[in-house]
Amino acid sequence: MSVMSAMPLISMDWLDWLNFFLHFMLLSLLSVGGAVSTLPDMHRYLVDQQHWMSDAQFNASVALAQAAPGPNVLFVALMGWHVGANTGSLWAALLGVLIAMVGIILPSATLTFTFANWSHKNRDLILVRSFKLGMAPIVIGLLIATGWIMASAPHDTARQWAMYLLAAVSAILVWRTQIHLLWLLGAGALLGWLGFI
Repeated sequence: MSVMSAMPLISMDWLDWLNFFLHFMLLSLLSVGGAVSTLPDMHRYLVDQQHWMSDAQFNASVALAQAAPGPNVLFVALMGWHVGANTGSLWAALLGVLIAMVGIILPSATLTFTFANWSHKNRDLILVRSFKLGMAPIVIGLLIATGWIMASAPHDTARQWAMYLLAAVSAILVWRTQIHLLWLLGAGALLGWLGFI
C-alpha cells in the first residue's frame, strides 16, 4: 500500500489554503532550531487537527527529506505536496508546495537577516548576549519534542523500546565523547535497515 493511498481525498477552499499559509508563517517565527524544530506543531495541525495528512505521509515526508541530499527544510515542501495531492489535484499539490515553502521561509529569513545585522552592530549589549543564551534551552526543548513525536509513531513495543534505548545511548555518546555525529547516524541507519528499530 502506498503512502498516497492511505489517505482519503480531502476538500480545501481558499480559506483553508490561507490558514495553511498563515500557520506556516507563524511556525516560521518559532523555527529557531530550524524548521525541523516545529515538527510537533506541524503534526498537530496537519494530522491531528485538520486531518489533511495521515501519520504515514507525515513521517514519510520527514524521512524522505532527511535522507535526500540538500537542505533538510525539504520536508516542508513534501508536506505541502501531500496536503495538495490529498485533494486529488496535481495543481493543488504544486500550490501546497509553494504555500508551505514560502510560509516557512519568508518570515524567518526576513527576521534572521534583520536581526543578524542589528545584533552584529550591537554584539556587546547585554540584551543581545542574554537573548542568545536564552534561546539555547528553547531550541533544545523544541528538538526533544520533535524526537518524541517522531518516535511516537505506531510501532510494536519491543522496537519502540529499542528506539528509545538507541536515542538515550546516542545522546550520552554525543554528550560524553568526541564521536562524530555521522557515525551515530550511520549506526542508527544500519540498525533500522537490519530491522532492530
